[in-house]
Amino acid sequence: MSPVTAIPSELLRPVDEEYKERQDSFWSLYSKVDPACIVRPASATEVSAIVKTLVSAGQPFAVRSGGHTQWTGANNIQGGVTIDLQFLNWTNYEESTDTVDLGPGAHWKDVYAELEKYGRVVSGGRNGKVCVGGLLLGGGMHFFVGSRGFACDDIIAYEVVLADGRIVTADAHTHADLFLALKGGSGNFGIVTNFKMQCFVCEKIWGGLRILSKDCVGAAIQALENFTPKVCEDADSGLLLFIAYMVSAEILSLILQPEQRDIVVIEALVQVGAVEYAPAYNELLSVPSVMDMCKMTTLKQLVSEYDPVPPGYYNCFNTLSLKNDIRIFTKAADLHNNLVEELKALIPDGNFLTECLFQPLPKAFGQRSAERGGNIMGVSDQPLDSVMWVAIVVVKTSEQEKVAYPKLQAWGKAVRDFAATIENGLLPWVYMNYADKIQQPLASYGVENVRRMREVAAEYDPGEVFQKLCPGGFKISDVEL
Repeated sequence: MSPVTAIPSELLRPVDEEYKERQDSFWSLYSKVDPACIVRPASATEVSAIVKTLVSAGQPFAVRSGGHTQWTGANNIQGGVTIDLQFLNWTNYEESTDTVDLGPGAHWKDVYAELEKYGRVVSGGRNGKVCVGGLLLGGGMHFFVGSRGFACDDIIAYEVVLADGRIVTADAHTHADLFLALKGGSGNFGIVTNFKMQCFVCEKIWGGLRILSKDCVGAAIQALENFTPKVCEDADSGLLLFIAYMVSAEILSLILQPEQRDIVVIEALVQVGAVEYAPAYNELLSVPSVMDMCKMTTLKQLVSEYDPVPPGYYNCFNTLSLKNDIRIFTKAADLHNNLVEELKALIPDGNFLTECLFQPLPKAFGQRSAERGGNIMGVSDQPLDSVMWVAIVVVKTSEQEKVAYPKLQAWGKAVRDFAATIENGLLPWVYMNYADKIQQPLASYGVENVRRMREVAAEYDPGEVFQKLCPGGFKISDVEL
């Protein structure tokens, strides 16, 4: 009997229509490699049986929750077995403890819709189409980070299937070393089949997009620099600042005619305390807008509207942590302008999108994490207020990707090199969920945290199943001390 036929759960083969549907559901075209089969377990017990079968056969495999990681091999595998956690998609609220059990395959839009019935929310994804598992295992940026730390800091317990098939619960008291390592340590230790998280009250949110013209880039990034330290004073007011070319068609149709395509600035403002036009936003709001779509809304509605990068493209990402310094922001924006002109000459207009994204990353975020017990990411050790920068280029075809990806890497290198010329301009921390395959987010967590993760991996997976047999994602065994 082959390892495939021995797998007890629902099995999809290349000849099956649902196999094609699952392949087509990946967010990034980079993920569309061809596994020999896809297996869809419906419980931790079935995941355990699958893992034992594959390990016994020495069969390489991948693990997918939502399929939103952008680079090849992270959540799918050529010629191997892809364990698709699509059916592990529950949202079970427990009123007596104000907690929720989440399956890794649940979409955040569905999580928020269910919790809204109880007047509750949870620290989770900002894009409703993203699934629970990948976001949380990568740490999890979210709208409440200013007051609650990263999303992983609100996890109370993990249910984990280990390499030998055991199903364990890891929390602050049982398997506490594994519990800490999973808070940003990705898929290095097992397959998480349930996340128990703390809920909290948030009935309304104020937020939305303000669209600015290209002429406002300078004023917007100056406002960004001044806004970042204000998070300490107003933890409920959040910001994402995009400088973008060919933003989503829905936004573009509202502000430009096709012949007027140009770079625009987008202020994504989210005030989780439901304060309209909070004082922290005064400078950002003083920049003239082409359109202001901010309104009072709910978390469920907001994440349904927030989708900055569409599916069905080759999505190229790179990310850095930068000093909160307008000189660096200006350099990144100027290089983005140059990149757009280069791509226009090489790729048909309308076939690519670019984004130069800035997200405040003040010291306060790490401090909130530490107050809630800490995580493995080392972000609480950062010495000063910083900004997370994300470079994004999105193209339609593999031929265009061969042109665009080197351009993206050159852009990232130029920003990195410039930041390094400024005192404390380049900070080591790399956010895993935005990182490119050639980056090393785990190494950026710091030497001590790398040692801890290695020790946990050796303890719970001595055979290195999740380092070698399951090769996808960032591996702690690849990090050099």
